[in-house]
Amino acid sequence: MQTDLASFIKKTPEGQEADSILRACVHCGFCTATCPTYQLLGDELDGPRGRIYLIKQVLEGKTPSSKTQQHLDRCLTCRACETTCPSGVRYARLLDIGREVVEAQVSRPLWERLIRASLRAVLPYPRRFTPLLRLGRMLSPVLPAAMKRHLPSLGQPTPWPTTPHSRKMLILEGCVQPTLAPEINASTAWVLDRLNISLLKAPNSGCCGAINHHLSDPKPALVFMRRNIDAWWPYIEAGAEAIVITASGCGAMIKEYGILLKEDPLYATKAAKVAAITKDISEILTQEDRSALIPSPQIPRRITFQSPCTLQHGQQLNGVVEKLLQEAGFDLTEVENAHLCCGSAGTYSILQQDLSQRLLANKLVALEAGSPQIIATANIGCLTHLQSQSSLPVKHWITLFDPRF
Repeated sequence: MQTDLASFIKKTPEGQEADSILRACVHCGFCTATCPTYQLLGDELDGPRGRIYLIKQVLEGKTPSSKTQQHLDRCLTCRACETTCPSGVRYARLLDIGREVVEAQVSRPLWERLIRASLRAVLPYPRRFTPLLRLGRMLSPVLPAAMKRHLPSLGQPTPWPTTPHSRKMLILEGCVQPTLAPEINASTAWVLDRLNISLLKAPNSGCCGAINHHLSDPKPALVFMRRNIDAWWPYIEAGAEAIVITASGCGAMIKEYGILLKEDPLYATKAAKVAAITKDISEILTQEDRSALIPSPQIPRRITFQSPCTLQHGQQLNGVVEKLLQEAGFDLTEVENAHLCCGSAGTYSILQQDLSQRLLANKLVALEAGSPQIIATANIGCLTHLQSQSSLPVKHWITLFDPRF
């Protein structure tokens, strides 16, 4: 694709990156076949190819409108289009750049600004999120049914193993997961303990930065990234082998630290190292002795796996968890159109409720078609989203191997 970027962005690092991505696109349209929002709405501008045109126009100097912003907002950033694209177009990165430019030029209605500011002010901070969720649970008897249904439960803290091992890895605790499902990281620690690996928490680490990043708020997002790098770096220097991720959305984000901080002279090298050693827990276990993956006898064996977009498209780990589950003796049911998003997509389920709920309904039909006893997944956002409507238990797949259950 030929481009002629406007002077306000042409010579910036973001402009040069966007220009390179745009030029890789041949507008073949293969991406529309796997785009969830295009499948629902049938509008070219609500598919990757149309959004690329919109971003190109904005970067070439055309003034964006609220309609431009709406089409970009409707994108889930599921990255299914990247999996499909024969030209290797880095659509998600182009979308990030385009959204930031549009956000700076188009003023949102007051209500939208307040919602987005609230999400940025609460979700990345467990000390704010946890008490507010507790308050919400207390008030749930008087809340409207629709609001009550979308209010997640609080998880119960569970103990970690205490036996020290010579091999050590770091865990990303994250922001909402310790409140909603602390058992996920605890189960991970117990599974790795079977492999004589200690899983360490780094004080002062926290949100991966994805919430701010995907809400077109890049500077605070970079602050979260640098804070995590500072928290992890002493452990990395002391020999920590990996940063273990149990929320695939966070994994997709941290694996891009090297790209997002490449212009930072103080953090570029460290960010690239952090990105390189960041591994989803499925990647870790694929490389280790899988005899440690012993299913809990209390867990039914007929299950279905919902592969989060950030796992199969963002990290390109499609089929990895499924193989581990099957090798461990689980009977996995087939999922039609498994590449399509469940509608969670971080804050999307709050900001785009209608589309999110339609995607969720479609996903649950596909997941439940094979009559599984449990739905397993690999991302806290997908887990809570599916749990809000499913009649089946929804669990993180690693908890199925917790030796304590």
